[in-house]
Amino acid sequence: MAVADLSQIVKAYDVRGVVPDQWDEPLAELFGAAFVRVTGADAIVTGHDMRPSSPALSRAFARGAAAQGADVTEIGLCSTDQLYYASGALDLPGAMFTASHNPAQYNGIKMCRAGAAPVGQDTGLAQIRELAEQWLESGAPEPVAEPGTLTSRETLSDYAAHLRSLVDLTSIRPLKVVVDAGNGMGGHTVPTVFEGLPLTLVPMYFELDGTFPNHEANPLDPANIVDLQKRVREESADLGLAFDGDADRCFVVDENGDPVSPSAITALVAARELARNGGKGVIIHNLITSWTVPEVVKEHGGTPVRTRVGHSFIKAEMAKSGAIFGGEHSAHYYFKDFWNADTGMLAALHVLAALGGQTGPLSALTAEYDRYVGSGEINSTVADQTARLAAIRSAYGDREDVTLDDLDGLTVAATDWWFNVRPSNTEPLLRLNTEARDEATMTKVRDEVLTIIRA
Repeated sequence: MAVADLSQIVKAYDVRGVVPDQWDEPLAELFGAAFVRVTGADAIVTGHDMRPSSPALSRAFARGAAAQGADVTEIGLCSTDQLYYASGALDLPGAMFTASHNPAQYNGIKMCRAGAAPVGQDTGLAQIRELAEQWLESGAPEPVAEPGTLTSRETLSDYAAHLRSLVDLTSIRPLKVVVDAGNGMGGHTVPTVFEGLPLTLVPMYFELDGTFPNHEANPLDPANIVDLQKRVREESADLGLAFDGDADRCFVVDENGDPVSPSAITALVAARELARNGGKGVIIHNLITSWTVPEVVKEHGGTPVRTRVGHSFIKAEMAKSGAIFGGEHSAHYYFKDFWNADTGMLAALHVLAALGGQTGPLSALTAEYDRYVGSGEINSTVADQTARLAAIRSAYGDREDVTLDDLDGLTVAATDWWFNVRPSNTEPLLRLNTEARDEATMTKVRDEVLTIIRA
């Protein structure tokens, strides 16, 4: 086995790298053994996406786990949120083999503790990496006297039934929905989840193919939803849905083929979840979701809580505050009823229920949840992130009409606009998001800040 540089593949939230150059089956086996040691689990659950390398990596991890005494339930092909479902329903730590929307040569592992609680840098991932590094030098750990068993289990129908128990779609008006699965795991889950509902499904790229022959499975990039937008208009469909590679994120387009911002979806689902909880509850949103989200939450009786960007922060805050729902600008949606884990599919069912429960088109329904003009995320490559942030701070710091805060990068807010600039953890980039009450103000603020960033 090549001595891998684990600092390159063990990220803040998961393992991710090129196969076999950066990691391979022998290393996956060590990760399986380390996962059992760190979690202390006597049983775990594993699943994998449609990438060519996924079944063998997943099986190697299972062998490593079993050699350390853990019984392994293998659920096979699944979406990431289907693995979270299994971890929650079976109350077992889990490992999902996927590299989400990364190109075909990549693979990765998303790990969680029992009940889908996240495993990240500070919650076990660093220790898993340390053990794997030790064993790369000293050789694999000795197997225990009584190794665990490997059994396979089908969970797709139970996963679908659980989601459908949370959102009632039986009485909605018939809807025509185009779904672009991007050759990812949505092609596996959507037919079962939608089965028997009053939906006419127009499938696009449902063939599972980890080489992504049609387009990258990342619906946040506008280039990857062009086919969906066109098809929605051609079919005169009520809406379109696009899933990423492991189908944990869902992106929505309306009947005109126009993208609906994830902030608008967050606000819409928040209003529904608050109504279901008697108009009370905490809703989490990250600091670059639209101002619309906390406004809508308050209007519906809820308490908005603002957090840093990133699923480990959101999941930790969900658990701490007992939040009923959380949403991110990146189309990740988290539900208390789903073990605080993210599931794009459940958010999609909420959108279908909201649309089918009234007579108007989706564009009219989401208009009330889309009150401001946003720039979207703009990345700039910079030589010195700290110096550029300091320059922005000095440009705005003395102004009477603005407030500054440092929750995640730098946020500057006035009465009619705000912007956030935050450094990437992995690349020499600054990410800018800005929002204002009108297009002219947003453009002016955006260009002012970009001038400083790119000076």
